[in-house]
Amino acid sequence: MEAVALIILLIVVVGGLIVLASSVRVVQQFEHGIVFRFGQVQRGGQLRPGAVRTPGLTAILPVVERMQKVSQQTITMGVPGQDGITQDNVSVRVDAVVYFRVVDPVKAIVNVHNYGYAVSQVAQTSLRSVIGQADMQELLGEREKINARLRTIIDKITEGPWGILIELVEIKDVSLPEGMKRSMAREAEAERERRARIITADGEFQASKRLAAAAEIMSQDPAALQLRLLQTVVEVSAEKNSTLVMPLPVEILRFFDKVAGGSDRSGEGGETGLGLGERLAKAEQDLAKAAEQPSTLESAENVPPVIGLDEPKRESSSSGDEQRGITSGDRRGDQHRPR
Repeated sequence: MEAVALIILLIVVVGGLIVLASSVRVVQQFEHGIVFRFGQVQRGGQLRPGAVRTPGLTAILPVVERMQKVSQQTITMGVPGQDGITQDNVSVRVDAVVYFRVVDPVKAIVNVHNYGYAVSQVAQTSLRSVIGQADMQELLGEREKINARLRTIIDKITEGPWGILIELVEIKDVSLPEGMKRSMAREAEAERERRARIITADGEFQASKRLAAAAEIMSQDPAALQLRLLQTVVEVSAEKNSTLVMPLPVEILRFFDKVAGGSDRSGEGGETGLGLGERLAKAEQDLAKAAEQPSTLESAENVPPVIGLDEPKRESSSSGDEQRGITSGDRRGDQHRPR
């Protein structure tokens, strides 16, 4: 009898351990446990006490209660690419990604079967609907507006009845036909070319205005033009492998003539302000005055002889005649001499 009692006691202990092990549950920090007692969570239209178990160690009644865990982490789910036609009749393929989490675990378990699959289907149908309501320009350039519209549509279906909050919806990629891509590339290239030509024309216009202003300033002083010419020559001569042929302009000669004339006139007593005609008239008056004055040169008789060049005068005319005769005779004799 003692052996039988010992066996019965051992069986009871083992059974108690098995029941205890089956009744103890561990709920993780990111989970909530929904306990069904005889298949019920709510009683009398209200949530039954103890139906939702918080994270930690908890116990349930074996066979009577059953617990199902629901994760409350944010779930990232990719939406497969959807083909559609935009409002301006362009065929596109759009794929997106949805971020959602469970805010009411009872609704997520009771009101919908496999809430993840349900959210995926709602996202796909909503994405196709939004593609048909938008045009291509909105899909490419106004994605924030499309994302907000998608989030509003999906969240309206899932949050109230299913207890699922849609946190974010993002369009990942918009695929266009190859012909449309080439057309857009040509359009973008033409736009860039147009802007480049406008900028070039504007630069030429501004440069012409600057050059006109510079020419106006240089025309007031010829020296500025010559200095600019010399500066250009210096810049060109910096290249050692180039040969520079520079013609001498007439203006530079006029510049030096003006400088020289200005210095002479400054020495004559303040005549630098006279014009060309006035200077010519003054020169003619000076020549006329010089012609009217008597000559200060001495006569030829009062000029002393130069030794070796001039001969002294003869004292009498007879001696002069003889001298002339001798001289003439000698000259005739010299003519008849044989050579």
